[in-house]
Amino acid sequence: MTSPSLPAQDTRAASPYPQRFREAPERSTRHGKVLRRVAGVEQIDEKLLDLIGRRLYERDELGAELVQAMRSDAADPSGRVTMAQFNKALDEGIRVVPDAPDALVRFFAVVDEVPDWVDFDLVERGAGVLWRMGRVSTDVLLNLSLIGSYRYGGPADLLALTGALTSSKAMRRLGETETWTHAVAGAGGMRRDGQGFKLTVHVRLMHALMNNRYEHNGRWETERWGLPINQTDQASTLGLFNSILLMGTRFLGWRVSAEDAAAFMHLWKYVGWLLGINEDWLFDTEREQNAFNYHVLIAQSGQTDAGGALTQGILEGESRVDRGRLHPLRSWYARARLLGTLRYFLGKESMQELRIPVGLPWMVPAIFAKNLAASTVLDRTAGGRRYLEKAGAAYRKKRIDLLFEGARQKIGELPL
Repeated sequence: MTSPSLPAQDTRAASPYPQRFREAPERSTRHGKVLRRVAGVEQIDEKLLDLIGRRLYERDELGAELVQAMRSDAADPSGRVTMAQFNKALDEGIRVVPDAPDALVRFFAVVDEVPDWVDFDLVERGAGVLWRMGRVSTDVLLNLSLIGSYRYGGPADLLALTGALTSSKAMRRLGETETWTHAVAGAGGMRRDGQGFKLTVHVRLMHALMNNRYEHNGRWETERWGLPINQTDQASTLGLFNSILLMGTRFLGWRVSAEDAAAFMHLWKYVGWLLGINEDWLFDTEREQNAFNYHVLIAQSGQTDAGGALTQGILEGESRVDRGRLHPLRSWYARARLLGTLRYFLGKESMQELRIPVGLPWMVPAIFAKNLAASTVLDRTAGGRRYLEKAGAAYRKKRIDLLFEGARQKIGELPL
């Protein structure tokens, strides 16, 4: 029988924070100059920083309880949850699971209960915003959100431990992430029977299983990094998908109205709630989220070897993806475009730290102009929005097909 998860407070050393907390303040402050102006942060909130540090030791307890039931002794099956039971409850509802174990009932009682604040009209509008963005959202999520996050230790080191360093695995992981965001943005995707809802709950369990494995297998330095998958890192990652994505698309020329931005934030607030993020860290406005993002940024550690290795895997993978006719030319263009947008978002110093070629952002003006035209002309008419939705769907499907390289398109297997 797997030993039970330790309560969060029992994993702590003498300090209430892991060693990574505020480990590189000057570097983090330098990286956060633009974000601080965007968020309008005038003074550092030390109480928020304290909570950010403490929650590096906090997990999704509901998910952890379910995992404990899944890994309990098979000799005592009354409380044990099987993968088949979880999948049946997710696909058809907890009521169709015969003699459902208590832990499974408690888990689905929470995720099936839609919070009073959820407005599905806003959720659908926010999903439409993501859908119409098409390639620009991929540019931002890949360059600013994902590779940008590799500049700090912790989550990048966990990815390295899971074997995500090779180009093939890097591409598959990108494919899994884009499959999930594609489902979240689909029509009705976040309704109970929608694919976005189901994949989000799947991801929640995947996180809980990974957390349990690396808490107890001796390969993770808890006092150094905090829990493998913790509340702070999860809330930080959500910020990369909502307000940071909006900020990045604007920097690439995409105009987003205040109403669309509010709907976009609402979509991801519900996604974050389903993922088990503390509700006090689920924000309604970009300004609130960006202020939080800035405080998380200045609490970061420096970069580790994992960041550069993960970035190398992505660069190699993007170059190797088979794009059909004129493959060498298309691969060269994809690499040059990626390096150029990385230079634009992260700057020369960060690219050198990640040990990748420092490219010139010579493609960015053309990308900016194209996005500006699409968002200020096409996105302002019903016909134009339909065109953008169709084009966005075609781009996402082609992109996901390329990333999976003909393999089965499925979110990562659950590590039981």
